[in-house]
Amino acid sequence: MTELHEVQITEEKPLLLPPSQPVPGKKHSVETPYGLVTFTVHGTPKPKRPAILTYHDVGLNHQSCFEPLFHFEDMQEIVKNFVVVHVDAPGMEEGAPLFPLGYQYPSLDQLADMIPCILQYLNAGWDWGLVSPLFLSPLPHQLSHPDTVEGLVLINIDPNAKGWMDWAAHKLSGLTSSIPEMILAHLFSQEELSGCRELIQQYREALVGAPNLSNIQLYWSSYNTRRDLNFERGGDVTLKCPVMLVVGDQAPHEDAVVECNSKLDPTQTSFLKIPGGQPQLTQPGKLTEAFKYFVQGMGYMASSCMTRLSRSRTASLSSAASGDGSQSRSRTLSQNSESGSPQQPPPAPGSGAHTMEVSC
Repeated sequence: MTELHEVQITEEKPLLLPPSQPVPGKKHSVETPYGLVTFTVHGTPKPKRPAILTYHDVGLNHQSCFEPLFHFEDMQEIVKNFVVVHVDAPGMEEGAPLFPLGYQYPSLDQLADMIPCILQYLNAGWDWGLVSPLFLSPLPHQLSHPDTVEGLVLINIDPNAKGWMDWAAHKLSGLTSSIPEMILAHLFSQEELSGCRELIQQYREALVGAPNLSNIQLYWSSYNTRRDLNFERGGDVTLKCPVMLVVGDQAPHEDAVVECNSKLDPTQTSFLKIPGGQPQLTQPGKLTEAFKYFVQGMGYMASSCMTRLSRSRTASLSSAASGDGSQSRSRTLSQNSESGSPQQPPPAPGSGAHTMEVSC
């Protein structure tokens, strides 16, 4: 009779991760009812903490829209406390293949409906719960899926459909301007465009030379045929989670954001106005500080230290107090300060009225 011996087998290579488990820093793709959507994960899930999910504006991808903000020094304190998921709209990711002629690009509602497919993929791999806040979303995702969003930070959002006058102006503009120039006019103010700043030139060259320009044009067309979200304070259509509305004081959509603010619940909404057209590109420090106060108001990072901007502000206030007394201190903290100094941080969601202007 043959004697059996135990043989120990040692793996020469580590076992591969399950196909559904997200790999930090790697680009992932998920099939949805409306096509393939790509996203990149940075960091790993933190217990009892949501994720930060970003969605870029038209004419950009997650890198060109958010790199200045998420690479900013003080932002690293926030990033280490959350897992970050950067979503690219279909066909907008780097190296994206061109859509075939006649391809029907998803509507904004359909783009929003792709988000649950991403969450399902992430939950299958990590079982990490809800993903929020949904940062910079031109999509009505929270209206369709309110239980999956814990908070929203919306930058230069326009919740209104194009009216007849807007439609006519868009058509006329299409006869005299190229797609890249129309998108630049959507992203930046006329003052910034005419100033020929290095930043504007950089984005102009990126759009003009984009290998996926035909894809960008499809996204642009989808954006311009968006529906009206019909927000109404106290009505059935509203945002029920904490919201921070951010607008550049020179942004083309400043009036739309102000109107949006007037239609949302003031006890759940913070409104911040920051210099420039694209705050995440030109004012990452100020936006980082505002975002930090926002997540602290949601109950996270309560013991976090001040940012450099906060420390600078505190030092300035101390100096003003010692030099000019209470009169100078009152002038520095004025809501209508004409000197352009930073205002107090937005109050925490749920603590009363949050609408305020931050002129930094």
